[in-house]
Amino acid sequence: MSPSARFCMIAVAIVLSSISPVSAADGNNESRPNFVLIIADDVGFRDIGCYGSPDARTPRLDALAGEGLRMTNAFLTASSCSPSRASIITGRYPHNNGPACELHKPIPGHLPSVTGILRKAGYFTALSGKNHMTWTGVPDGETAPTPAFDRIDNGKPTEMTTRNGGGHARWVDAVKDRPVDQPFMLWLASYDAHRAWDADGQWDEAAYGPMHRPESLTLPPAFMDTPETRQDFASYLNEVTRFDHFVGEVVDALKSEKLWDNTYLFVLADNGRPFPRGKTRLNDDGMQTFLILTGPRISQPGTSSDSLVSVIDIAPTITELAGIDRPETFQGPSMVPLYDDPQASIRPFAFSEHNWHDYEALGRAVRDQRYLYIENDRPELASQGPADSVRSPTHQDLRRAAGQGVKLSDAQADVLRAPRPARELYDRKSDPYQTNNLIDSNEHTEVQTRLTAAMKTWRAETGDSVPDSITPDKFDRDTGESLKLGKKRGSPSDPPPPGHDRDAMHVNREGI
Repeated sequence: MSPSARFCMIAVAIVLSSISPVSAADGNNESRPNFVLIIADDVGFRDIGCYGSPDARTPRLDALAGEGLRMTNAFLTASSCSPSRASIITGRYPHNNGPACELHKPIPGHLPSVTGILRKAGYFTALSGKNHMTWTGVPDGETAPTPAFDRIDNGKPTEMTTRNGGGHARWVDAVKDRPVDQPFMLWLASYDAHRAWDADGQWDEAAYGPMHRPESLTLPPAFMDTPETRQDFASYLNEVTRFDHFVGEVVDALKSEKLWDNTYLFVLADNGRPFPRGKTRLNDDGMQTFLILTGPRISQPGTSSDSLVSVIDIAPTITELAGIDRPETFQGPSMVPLYDDPQASIRPFAFSEHNWHDYEALGRAVRDQRYLYIENDRPELASQGPADSVRSPTHQDLRRAAGQGVKLSDAQADVLRAPRPARELYDRKSDPYQTNNLIDSNEHTEVQTRLTAAMKTWRAETGDSVPDSITPDKFDRDTGESLKLGKKRGSPSDPPPPGHDRDAMHVNREGI
């Protein structure tokens, strides 16, 4: 080799050695994707225009579905505010989040969050709006994960002249005030449409359009047709429309900031509508959520997918799209194959839980593409919904009618039924509101056997259990009023959560 050639090779080697490999923390920020996750509070999947609602006005969500992928078989792990959010951010089933499987309880401090994982990799992460998540301290001998967020605000207006109690007043600020030298993930969470309604008194017709007219609404089958129930439902739909407006504001801000083409968006709800047979329930009106996905990887914008997905699949999807290794604690698969092929299959079953939310409860559900199987581990108790729903005009109209001897439909009677069947099986295709229990049907023996086996395997492998003693009722089941027991939850004497005896919060198996 000539001296000049040898010199060139040495020079090239020196230059190459000075270029460090691109890592997750120091990669090209312009090429690394951003993420925005928008969560509605207590909004049922049937109450979105592009999901078939005859009444709800959701033009921005409908338009968003036209730009992305509309998931029609997406399910929550819990139809309960904080347990659902804990599942989304940790990518884990409720009972694998320890005490966080119950309302208002904290996530174990050793569990990483998807936002904390991104933050460790160099992302800026922020929450604006409803938080409803807390963490315990890190147990002895455990490694502390990166905290979930760089910045948290409650989403309330900073100007006294602005009337917006929906938690989305600062969402656009969250987009615009981010550090420009970092990729980001924003967790934007509204208070719409949680009771008690405040949108009616803060209505901006120029922004949201006219309010919903109670007399023109199509009522769900579990509702009584009374003026009070109609107004209750109309006020709820007004909050859905207000939520829709601010989703559009975020999309507009991402586009104006020239971020849209490199941003992945996830829009969903934390649980079902806060009405009879909705929130906390294991049936579809409790557990199914709208889920709209957008982003540069979407291969067929404007299409829908009926592939079965769970909200615990969101966290591994984000880490894969970000090019970051997923932690062993995630229990769901990534949805990225659906971005490439909307008809791909990523899971055979979706599992859900009903744990304490105002009332003693313990139930589990498994779904495949068509059927729903439920196990009630407290069948002696009614499943009337949370206390705020019980206090509502809609529930009280129903209870009053039952007390007066009015003949109720199957859906209406189910709200007040106690005891309940220990096991339930429904054909979601032919029975979308799940009122015809097929558990004793000879024609569905094979389905029942298959789903029972799936449930048994999942509960065993993920460390689920049925405690003899669980948190008791804190509210009256008929009126929804506080029982004023005088003992606050969160004390060391609280009954342990399901899975505690099997150390479920350290179990990482998927159970499928």
